[in-house]
Amino acid sequence: MTGEDAGDKPRRVLLKLSGEAFGGGKVGIDTHVVRRIAEEIVPAVNQGVEVAIVVGGGNFFRGAELQQAGIDRSRGDYMGMLGTVMNCLALQDFLEQEGQATRVQTAITMGQVAEPYIPLKAIRHLEKGRVVIFGAGAGMPYFSTDTVSIQRSLEIHCDEVLMGKNGVDGVYTADPRKDENAKRFATLSYNRALVDNLAVMDASALSMARDNKQRIRVFGLEGEGNVTRALIGEEIGTIVSTAESRVAE
Repeated sequence: MTGEDAGDKPRRVLLKLSGEAFGGGKVGIDTHVVRRIAEEIVPAVNQGVEVAIVVGGGNFFRGAELQQAGIDRSRGDYMGMLGTVMNCLALQDFLEQEGQATRVQTAITMGQVAEPYIPLKAIRHLEKGRVVIFGAGAGMPYFSTDTVSIQRSLEIHCDEVLMGKNGVDGVYTADPRKDENAKRFATLSYNRALVDNLAVMDASALSMARDNKQRIRVFGLEGEGNVTRALIGEEIGTIVSTAESRVAE
């Protein structure tokens, strides 16, 4: 469903991208991957979809891992937040190269490179056809970017949260890389995802989505054109919602 099909209310979505995706599984930024993602975002915006993005920072720092190495957890989390901003700026650059107006808003004030996070201003940017990228997580330690993606989506009134995954094309009954009998869910209930500890997002983020009935679509990032397809609302991957769980045929 495109913005034109929706009538008065354009489709507004939040795309959650992991830091690991940006790094191509390595430390740093894989520019080929980021460029491809940017190239697949632009066609959806051109069709009237309002796109907000939350980017992780796992390709640079993870607070929990730094804690194991002896760094204070709070400080490690702040380092991770700064890593997300580097990813935001990289994505912004590639989007701008494609001619797509883009704004980065951060939860930690850094006026020379980004705007502060202001929900109403973010909504205004989206209404004007700009892509908005949220960086620096929640601006507080102990909060994952999964949780931030749900929180931001609720605050700016998104129709759906899109979780781009590497290596899988949705949520499965078991790890498909280890169990050849694993089946992909077409629809998955919040409660089933929580009780079975399925790899959707962390439990606090999923609980927030359930409590506020925020729909989530989990899809594979690696298929060519998948980002565009998810953004415009094609039925790919797995929908996590209040609906009953159903395995894809």
